[in-house]
Amino acid sequence: MTTLTEQESGDSFLGQFIPLHYHHNMLMDQNRMKNFKAAIEYVVKPGYKVMELGGGTGVLSWFAAAAGAEKVWCVEYNPELVKEARRLLALNKHGDKVEVVHANAFEYLPPEPVDAVICEMIHVAMLREKQVEMMESFKRRYRERFGADIALPTLIPTAVVMAAQPLHEAYDFEGYQAPIIQFQQVPGDFSATTEMADPSVYSIMDFTEPTSLDIAWEGDFVMKHSNTVNAVRVVTKNILAIVAEKSTTIDWLNHYLALPLNNPVKVNAGDTLRVSFKYRAGDTFAPLLNSLKAEVV
Repeated sequence: MTTLTEQESGDSFLGQFIPLHYHHNMLMDQNRMKNFKAAIEYVVKPGYKVMELGGGTGVLSWFAAAAGAEKVWCVEYNPELVKEARRLLALNKHGDKVEVVHANAFEYLPPEPVDAVICEMIHVAMLREKQVEMMESFKRRYRERFGADIALPTLIPTAVVMAAQPLHEAYDFEGYQAPIIQFQQVPGDFSATTEMADPSVYSIMDFTEPTSLDIAWEGDFVMKHSNTVNAVRVVTKNILAIVAEKSTTIDWLNHYLALPLNNPVKVNAGDTLRVSFKYRAGDTFAPLLNSLKAEVV
């Protein structure tokens, strides 16, 4: 059995200093861009004051400015990104309404209350990046600064729903067998994937409420096929905004994450497979992979 050791967590590993070209690639991710734009345009009203935690290239802050925000504080820790965000915002109408603040988003607060907060420190399964920890830190510090009874600003995203699904993955790469972690683009080519059961929700995090970083789950699946379960897929749906008047939401679905099992399990159609795992939001992959277990019950 291959056991991964947990890498030490530092700012550079946690996504705050990922290469600039990665942030440029995010600008080309239409799934991400269109849904965040729709959510921000729905939430932000003319005259709003907005803060973004971890602004990257500044695009989400610019969406808020373009939607009518009076003032936007775009907080970014990486000096390379601070420079890039300022450069790009200067090229765009309404960019002057965005102040790029070079600061640690775990420490910075706006000089006055705001109407909306944007935070996209999101990774599949809430791994690696500090979305949950950041939201909890912001809510605590905001109320300490502006009063325990103050209403929180609207949070974008407002919640995340995560589900697990057992799979059989071919793991055949031109004849080379390699059980590896896979990020699966949605929509994409799943010809090498057999879905052994329907997904099951394992966590719903409502960021407007106190949210624990600890995630532990055990759930049962009825097998649809006879085969070997050798992977578990994690599905992560971010609820960016709730459209109450239409009883719907504006969502962003991350790429699927398929994790190989250290001990694959042979199953028959109709068998019940029990899957369990535990990790903390913001962890590396190692704790989730090392705790991931499946057995026929």
